[in-house]
Amino acid sequence: MGPAPEPEILVKKVRGKKHAHHHGGAWKVAYADFVTAMMAFFLLMWLLGATDEEKRKGIADYFAPTIIPMERSGGSNGVLGGRSLAEPEGNAPYPQLSGVQPATPFQTGRAKRSSDLEALQKVAQQIRARVESDPGLSDLGDQLRMTVTDEGLRIELIDRQDYSMFRSGTAEMDPRAKAVLAVVAEAVRDMPNRLAVRGHTDSRPFSGANGMNNWTLSTFRAEATRAVLARAGLGEERFSRLEGLADTEPLVPDNPADPRNRRMSVTVLKTS
Repeated sequence: MGPAPEPEILVKKVRGKKHAHHHGGAWKVAYADFVTAMMAFFLLMWLLGATDEEKRKGIADYFAPTIIPMERSGGSNGVLGGRSLAEPEGNAPYPQLSGVQPATPFQTGRAKRSSDLEALQKVAQQIRARVESDPGLSDLGDQLRMTVTDEGLRIELIDRQDYSMFRSGTAEMDPRAKAVLAVVAEAVRDMPNRLAVRGHTDSRPFSGANGMNNWTLSTFRAEATRAVLARAGLGEERFSRLEGLADTEPLVPDNPADPRNRRMSVTVLKTS
């Protein structure tokens, strides 16, 4: 017998199962974008619910683009060589832009309020200058107080210990107080602003004929003030309201009986 055959050797290769490739962190980025978008959405909903129509209009106008035309451009090394788009001599290198966006209502209103404030401040300066330059009225300068408030320019004529604008217990005005009001009337005569007149008293109890008290006295004095302004050239249509406030709004709260609490207030109301 021949030699036994050699055993057959089988080599079995075992391949491991392939795992799916890792999908990475892209889903985290997408999720973060989604959360950010939801936060912005809820913030927008809150903002819309917390503001009124006028404020929303103002916010929208704030983000509205605006083109501001310039008379001349700066620099000489740029594209235009230091020349403007619209030269007075007619040699502009490029045609003038014609599609300038008009001012929004919000911008127009803001400019109008600024112009109104400047006009009121100018009136205050004119009144102060006129009173202080008049020899017969200059000593009343410290009794004339002017303040710009939310309503407009408040002009107050204030009593002091040794001088009162009205005869005690009456609505009879002193001639010099009338002269100061004439200065006020002249300063505001050509303005479109309407006026509000208020009368104030101190806290000293007052009882006059026909049941007159501080309420009626302050009202009568307010009407006397309005009448002086009207005679100085201000028509009836210029007056918005007339009020007698007695001692409810003292100028010196710590001392309600202080004579400075007796005063007349003429407010030049804002137009916007």
